[in-house]
Amino acid sequence: MAPNSSQPADEQPKKRVPLVENHEVDPKTLPWELPDPKLEAPEGHRAGFVNIIGSPNVGKSTLMNKLVGTRLSIINKKAQTTRHRIMGIVNDPMWQIVYSDTPGVLDPAYKLQEGMMKFVRTALQDADVLLVVTDVFEDALADPQTWEKITKMNLPTFILINKIDLSDQERAVQRVAYWKEQMPSASVAPISALHGFNVDSLLEHIVESLPVAPPYFPKDELTDKPMRFFVAEIVREKILTHYKQEIPYSCEVVVESYEDEGALVKIRAEIRVARETQKQIVIGARGNMIKRVGMDARRDIEVLIGKKIFLDLYVRVDKDWRDDESKLRRFGYFD
Repeated sequence: MAPNSSQPADEQPKKRVPLVENHEVDPKTLPWELPDPKLEAPEGHRAGFVNIIGSPNVGKSTLMNKLVGTRLSIINKKAQTTRHRIMGIVNDPMWQIVYSDTPGVLDPAYKLQEGMMKFVRTALQDADVLLVVTDVFEDALADPQTWEKITKMNLPTFILINKIDLSDQERAVQRVAYWKEQMPSASVAPISALHGFNVDSLLEHIVESLPVAPPYFPKDELTDKPMRFFVAEIVREKILTHYKQEIPYSCEVVVESYEDEGALVKIRAEIRVARETQKQIVIGARGNMIKRVGMDARRDIEVLIGKKIFLDLYVRVDKDWRDDESKLRRFGYFD
């Protein structure tokens, strides 16, 4: 759901956002709107965008879900699970935090990854607070250029050393000292997103770092994404779980229809693959693999929606879609 606004974009008062090397951008170029002046807020109310950045597979999505208090981002042990920027909104009478989970930073190898990195760049632009997630095994972000930009940004930054439960105290102390040396202006803390260690303390510091502002979204909203998006993500999560090698990275899920008939929701979704051989693998012998994906996805979607669903999955070859910018735009990667 998009944020509300009482004025057309070209009549909105301008909010300037500090960027790399003190550059500024016009907010009309960003994918969000200014706070709605009609959204009432008490004096001293704080609100802002708290954006999560980091290498693939360091636990950004796990942290996002823990901070939001519900499962918005899909989670898998495979790298590059998150492809889009996903917002999760957390509210209190005195503050509103708009978290963003982003794809893992990387050096793009094809157009799809270029689109994923565009979400990262936008998250760097509109952040009020930045959460840089690393883990106890990492010495540098996967993309040095992104790290260089982060170190030059003038905004509250937290470097979070995740997976501390896989380390001992001596290594944890070493990691904190190492990252503090890399970026002295940042706050550095060890966390375990999986077990919630230090997450409550992190929330307190985030709230203190937010600017004084009215809310960006109505207080009853949880995310900016529609239900179709989360249905597609759940199906893609099951593809990541059940297939190996290049198959999960060659698939895109598109929800073609979503019909709510009251007690039953009928959903038709297509799994797009890049080659005919991939289609055969996704379907499996006598359709056994796609049936398994559908059964697992249906259970999670029913929990999400709170209703019985009928899920109809199809597989379609969409040749080389990962390198076709026009197709990627339709899939939401180059808005």
